Amino acid sequence: MPQNSKPKSFWKKPEGVTGAIFLIGALVAAGIIIPSIIGGFLGFIATTPGLITVLGVLGVVIFMGLDSKMRNLVSYMYKSAMRWITGLFVQIDPMGILKNYVSELKDNLKKMRKQIGKIRAQMHKLKEMIINNQKEIKSNMELASKARKDQNQKILILKSRKAGRLKDSNLKLDDLYKRMEVLYRVLNKMYENSSILAEDIEDQVALKEQERKAMLAGHSAMKSAMNIIKGDNDKRAMFDMALENIADDVGNKVGEMERFMEMSESFMSSVDLQNGIFEEKGMEMLKEWEQKSTSLLLGGAKDDLISAANDDNDVLDLNEPIKQPERVERGNQYDNFFD
Repeated sequence: MPQNSKPKSFWKKPEGVTGAIFLIGALVAAGIIIPSIIGGFLGFIATTPGLITVLGVLGVVIFMGLDSKMRNLVSYMYKSAMRWITGLFVQIDPMGILKNYVSELKDNLKKMRKQIGKIRAQMHKLKEMIINNQKEIKSNMELASKARKDQNQKILILKSRKAGRLKDSNLKLDDLYKRMEVLYRVLNKMYENSSILAEDIEDQVALKEQERKAMLAGHSAMKSAMNIIKGDNDKRAMFDMALENIADDVGNKVGEMERFMEMSESFMSSVDLQNGIFEEKGMEMLKEWEQKSTSLLLGGAKDDLISAANDDNDVLDLNEPIKQPERVERGNQYDNFFD
């Protein structure tokens, strides 16, 4: 298991919520029942058999509290019971969760591909506007130069001011284009990495499902309990923990993917190229993502993508097809979770 992967505690899992509710319910029930039976209980321990019974129960409780193996066994049984109850209502099987993520990823990839196409179309339009503005700036500056020679002050002022307005417009459009280029490059890289992610999860599910079946065939609750009493790690529990860590990692990456898609869609909806309007809020939102956010899906490539988008020498080819990773022999990014 990776060193930076911290197992989620029982209480932070869905079954932990069930366990907490169960404990609170038990305490409330005890608070209601105990006062009503306290009289009968005192009468019971006043007898010799009652006292012996109570002392025996108390001794067992103290032994279980002091003996680490017994504590672990009781904890294991309690957690198993809560997991079983929770599983009746919620999907908590990590294998099932991973299968759901594969389906979700494939749906997101289709949406992302469409979104990349829309951004590319808008970037083509924006680039055309910038080029047309540059041509018009050049034309107006030539007319202003001619007006200066002809000493036509009115035409000189009109054409100079128009060229100035177009220059200001192009500065804003250039900034907008760079932000769109960041979106485009990031979405392309996310699409590529998410395709690999879906492939890796599918491979892991297919492989580990068979391993898990073989493990369960020679496994029993009693065997797990005996392992706990001996102080040995239960293989099934460790196996499921690795799957849970994978599910957590994939969940975070899918969440990041969806959040970025929402942000890019919100940004694009704030841009109206037809009327030359775009909201500063959308620009600021994207700039904030560039400066502050860390990326699980992109890793160190995030800074490289942003730098490339702002590098005038790194010209983006908008006609280049969307990259679709080819299936090649490579290591699975989740193999080391089972080390």
